Amino acid sequence: MEIAIHALKPNTDKVDCIVVGVYEHGILSPAATLVDIACDGGLQKFMAMGDFSGQCGETQILYQLPGLATQRVMLLGLGTHGKLKDSKFRKAVQSAGKALQQAQISQVSFYLLETPVARRSPAALSKIVVQAVMDADYQFDHHKEPSEKPRRSLTHLHLNVAGGAEEEAAVKQASAEALATARAVAWAKDLANEPGNICTPTWLAQQAEAMAQRTGIKSTILGPDAMEALDMRLLLGVAQGSRQEPRLIILEYWGGNDEQAPIVFVGKGLTFDAGGISLKPADKMDEMKYDMCGGAAALAAIQAAAELKLPLNIITVVPASENLPDGQATKPGDIHKSMKGLTVEVINTDAEGRLILADALTYVERFEPDVVIDMATLTGACVIALGHQTAAVLGNHEGLVHDLISAGKESMDRAWELPLFEEYQEQLKSPFADLSNVGGRPAGTITAACFLSRFTENYHWAHLD
Repeated sequence: MEIAIHALKPNTDKVDCIVVGVYEHGILSPAATLVDIACDGGLQKFMAMGDFSGQCGETQILYQLPGLATQRVMLLGLGTHGKLKDSKFRKAVQSAGKALQQAQISQVSFYLLETPVARRSPAALSKIVVQAVMDADYQFDHHKEPSEKPRRSLTHLHLNVAGGAEEEAAVKQASAEALATARAVAWAKDLANEPGNICTPTWLAQQAEAMAQRTGIKSTILGPDAMEALDMRLLLGVAQGSRQEPRLIILEYWGGNDEQAPIVFVGKGLTFDAGGISLKPADKMDEMKYDMCGGAAALAAIQAAAELKLPLNIITVVPASENLPDGQATKPGDIHKSMKGLTVEVINTDAEGRLILADALTYVERFEPDVVIDMATLTGACVIALGHQTAAVLGNHEGLVHDLISAGKESMDRAWELPLFEEYQEQLKSPFADLSNVGGRPAGTITAACFLSRFTENYHWAHLD
C-alpha cells in the first residue's frame, strides 16, 4: 500500500472514494460541510431521510454526487460531537476500512485528521488511520482455493492535512512509521495463522532468516547441539516430546552507536502447544498454534525497527519449540537444570513457556543489554484478570515498566502493571529442586513472572503477558 499526504478540497479530489466524518444529529465535519456545499446540500438532504444516524462506526457510500470529482463519498459516523475518544475513532476507521474492502475500492482519501480527538494530534490520528485501515484490509487465505474473481485490495491511501507545511511534515513522518508497523503486524499475523504442520520451529527460523536477509540485519540460528553445549536443559526438556527440533532464533539490528547498550526482545515461540503429558482439553486446541505470538511480535518489532532505520541497537531472541506428549516427553515431577544452573521441578508440563523463556533470558546476558523485554502468551490467568483487552506488565525496574505502560497508551495496545512482591516467590518452592515451574492457582500470572524474575536478576527486565 502506498500512502500520500496532500492538502486538497474534498470536492476536487479525484480518487475512487473520499471518506468524511458525520456526527449524530446531522452535524457535519468541516470536510463533510465542504462536500455538502459542493453538491448543493446533498448530504443534508440525505441525512434528513433518517437512513444514517451518525453513530460511531456507521458507514454509508453515496454515489455520483453532483459537483464532486470523485464518484463515491463514504460517510463515516463519529458519534456524539465533542466526545470522540481515540478508541472510538479507531473503531470508526476500522469500520470504514471494512466497508472499503467489501466495496473493493483501491484508492481512497481520508478527510479525518481535522477530527477533534482528546490528546491526539493530526499526526497521531494519521497513525491510527493507517494502522486501522491496514488491519481491516488484512486477510489470511493462503490455503484456500483462489477465487474466480480475485479480491481487489486497497493500494493507495491518501491523508488530507489542513494545517500547513509543519503539520504536513509531521503527518508524513507519522504515517511512514505507522505503515512500517502495520506491515510488521501483518507479517506477525501471517506467521501466527500458519498451521502447526507448516509453522514448525525450523520453518519459523527460516522465515526469520529470510526477513533478516531482506532487511540487512544479522541472524543466528542455534539447534539442539548448540543448546546442549550451552546447558539449555529447560528448552530441550520442553522439546523432547516432539519430533521437531527446537531452534533458538537470534536477530541483531545495530542502528545506534557502538557505545549504546542494546534493547533486547525475547519472544515465546511455542509453534504448537498440546500441553505435553499435562494434556490440554481438545476443545480449541487448534488455537494453540498461536502460542508463538510472543515470538512473532518480537520478530515483527525488529523488522519494523530495521525498515525505519531507527537509531537504536535491538536484539530479538526467540526460543522456538513444540510441546507434545510422547514416550520421551518430560513427565510431571521431572527435574531439569537450567542454563543459569537453577534446577526446576516440572509439576505441570503445560507451564512450558516460562521454561523456554528462562533459558533464553539467561542467554541474553551476553549482550550486556540496556533493558530486556519478554513477551508471551504465558498464562490463562492473565485473561481472567484483565480480559482480552489489556496485557499484564511486570518487571524488576520501575522506569521500564512505566515506559511500557506509556507506550501502550500511545499505541492503544495497553498494558496494566501487576505486583511482583517477594512474597509470591514462596509459591514456587519445591521440596526437590531450586524451584517449581508452577505456583498453584492463586495469582497465576504473577507467579509465572516470579519464575522468570529468577533468571533476570542481572539486568533491567519487564515481562508482557
